[in-house]
Amino acid sequence: MAERAIRKMKPSDIDDVMEVERQAFAAPWPREIMQQELTNNDYAHYYVMFVGQQIIGYAGMWHVIDDAQITNIAVIPAFRGRKLGETLFLYTMQEAVQMGAKRLSLEVRTSNIVAQRMYRKFGLVPGGVRKNYYIDNQEDAIVMWVNLS
Repeated sequence: MAERAIRKMKPSDIDDVMEVERQAFAAPWPREIMQQELTNNDYAHYYVMFVGQQIIGYAGMWHVIDDAQITNIAVIPAFRGRKLGETLFLYTMQEAVQMGAKRLSLEVRTSNIVAQRMYRKFGLVPGGVRKNYYIDNQEDAIVMWVNLS
């Protein structure tokens, strides 16, 4: 496999990130929301993962005072199963720690057992359920969190 790298997302990455969104999610974020996150949300921090020159995944979080909230994490299907999602998640988690976050949380589909297993590897535990959270099928989300300190 070609060399992988992670860096802060730039507005010029949006088209490639939207392709990741389309491949990864049944209900991808609209381009306008991604643009807003990158240009007008001071709390938002997004990162892209490359293999060679191709963006194959990305992650985003909001950092507000002591809390970090993962907004999105995705790897295109062709690159799944290689622990790249774990690498991207760990990178984002370390960025949250460097920014001073004391807690990290996220929502994950109740059906996404693979992601739940990965998050547990990093110490996240279930903390609640958001009923009918996902707009594509009204699936519930499990809220998972971890203390970072």
